[in-house]
Amino acid sequence: MKETSFLHDDEYYYQIIRQNIKKIRLQKKLTQQDLADMIGMSREYICDIENEKRKKHVTIAVLGRIADALNIDIRDFFKTSAQ
Repeated sequence: MKETSFLHDDEYYYQIIRQNIKKIRLQKKLTQQDLADMIGMSREYICDIENEKRKKHVTIAVLGRIADALNIDIRDFFKTSAQ
């Protein structure tokens, strides 16, 4: 049996999620305030999630709310630009 090696830590995936939330939000021409209003959170919270320097970690429940608001599949947040 081939041994699987895991090369990525949590922060690697949070970075992908951060980038995708911002990219998709901008593609849909939404401001951070628009998205915050749609999910019942503050604009500052969205800013914290998207800002890589703040290292805010989003829960699966909040990620689901954001996906629903953006009308996308939650799995889209985990796609790298190479996919």
